[in-house]
This record gives sequence, structure tokens and C-alpha cells, in this order.
Amino acid sequence: MKYTYEQLARMIDHSLLHPTMTDRELEDGCRLAAKYGVASVCIKPYAVKRAAELLRGSGVLVGAVVGFPHGSSATESKRYETELACRDGAAEIDMVINVGKALSGDWDYVERDIKAVCDEAHCHSAKVKVIFENDYLTQGGAGLSSDDFKRRLCQICERAGADWVKTSTGYGFVKQADGRYNYKGATEHDLALMRASCSPRVQVKAAGGVRDLDGLIQVRELGATRCGATATAAMLDEYRRREEAERTGEVKAAVSGELGQGGY
Repeated sequence: MKYTYEQLARMIDHSLLHPTMTDRELEDGCRLAAKYGVASVCIKPYAVKRAAELLRGSGVLVGAVVGFPHGSSATESKRYETELACRDGAAEIDMVINVGKALSGDWDYVERDIKAVCDEAHCHSAKVKVIFENDYLTQGGAGLSSDDFKRRLCQICERAGADWVKTSTGYGFVKQADGRYNYKGATEHDLALMRASCSPRVQVKAAGGVRDLDGLIQVRELGATRCGATATAAMLDEYRRREEAERTGEVKAAVSGELGQGGY
């Protein structure tokens, strides 16, 4: 295998964000994250304290979403939500930009909004991932093409102190031509664009649509260091299956070589 289990597992932010998530599902999800040794759980603000209790000593961080999923909260609400999450044990914050303000070209507002969260989180030694929600940005805005719009957001995030830029929430559903709602989430194009638009100081996180091991590996190859996922167990169980198949194949090849040399 090109990458170790630990390298891939420590890319995963295990997502526990479904609107109907029960207390039991939260607890089971935290235990799963600890079992598989992922980087973090990404959870709703009310659940931070309980998750921190469940994951204490496991090496798995607690991440909380802020202004989720539409980024529409007032800046002070986002700042205070960040403060509370950090007090409860969050080590990472995944905040959503105010998409409408960005599309309006109010870049000063967008930067102040991000900076308020980054400054508060950093006061508590927590790190911040800033979510663009790229499915809403396919037509660009504020006189910019889609790619130039995302590049501008990357620059703003870096100035504001973000530790990561992130593609999506996983809940950015857009109405399709047939009337149904769907989303793409992280795409190869956007990951490469975002990686190229930030200095090495800012990392990139993929979210939405990465559901198998090959997808996780592809995300890593494109330069992302984190990936939001709900299919954590399936991804990492597949890694173990491939690892075992590779090991078994090597053993068989070695035995075959010995037989061919008269070692029997």
C-alpha cells in the first residue's frame, strides 16, 4: 500500500451532523471514531461536551461546526458559538462563510466574519476550517468567474487566519433541472484550485461525496490533509482488506520462489 493505515485514518474527520442524529447515534459515532483512530469527530455544538467526555484519552479530537450549514448567523453569534464550543472541549472549528455576503461582493464583511471566529478559536488554541460551500458558487459572483471567486475566498481566509479552507458542508443541496435537490461536494477541480490558491500555511479539507477508500486516497493525492466522511468504517475496513491481500500475495510469491529454487 502506498500510504499507511495511520496516514489515511488521520485524514478523516468523522462526520456526525445529520439533522436527525440521536444521542445514541452520537455516542456510537464517537466510539467508532476512537476504534478506527481518525483525526477527529465533526459534530454539532450542543454535543461537544459529551463527545469530549467520550473521546478523552483516545487521541481523537473534537471538532464543532459554527454557523452551520448556511453561514447565515450574525458574526457575533458565530464568535460566541465558537467560544462556547471551545470551552466545552472543541479543538477544531468548522465555520461556514456568509455565502450571500460573498456573492454580493461584500468582501470586508466576509473577512471580518471569518477573522472573528479565527481570533476567538486561536485564543483557545483551537484551529479553524472555513467552509465555502462550492456547490453554491458554480456560476461565480460579484463580477468574478467561479474559479476566481474561490481564489478570492482563499486569499481572504488566509489573511483572516484560517488554518484550513474547506469545500463543502455536505448539505449544500442545489435544485437540479428535474426539480430534485442534490450536491457534488468536493471535486478534483476545486481541491486542486484551492490547494494552489493558498500558501503552505493553509491546509485544504474535502467534504461531501468522498465515500470510499479510493476517493480518500485521491483527496490526499490532490493535496488535502483532511476529509469529512460518514463512510469511515467502510473506507478503513477496505484498507485492512487490501493490506491483508497484499501481505498474503507477498507470502505466496515468496513461497512460490522457494519452491522454484528447490526449497521444498
